[in-house]
Amino acid sequence: MSKRHLGSSLDDFLNEEGIFDEAQAQAIKEVVAWQLAEAMKARSLTKARMAVLLKTSRSQIDRLLDAKSDVTLSSLQRAAALVGRKVQIELV
Repeated sequence: MSKRHLGSSLDDFLNEEGIFDEAQAQAIKEVVAWQLAEAMKARSLTKARMAVLLKTSRSQIDRLLDAKSDVTLSSLQRAAALVGRKVQIELV
């Protein structure tokens, strides 16, 4: 087994490629979308029911759950509150 890459990491690779920030942002969006979907499942909320409760369209719920979409923080906060969660953001 070659130890040529010992010590290198995915973060190092992404930084070398110049895409670390983009990859990190996408990963965060995917985790948040997954967490929202899981919270909806735990509360037995369908997309259609979420849309009614949030007074929005089902397509907006689809966008909230699609990590490739850009959604507003206020939309995400409203959806999180509906499933008993809150959005927490910090600068590090």
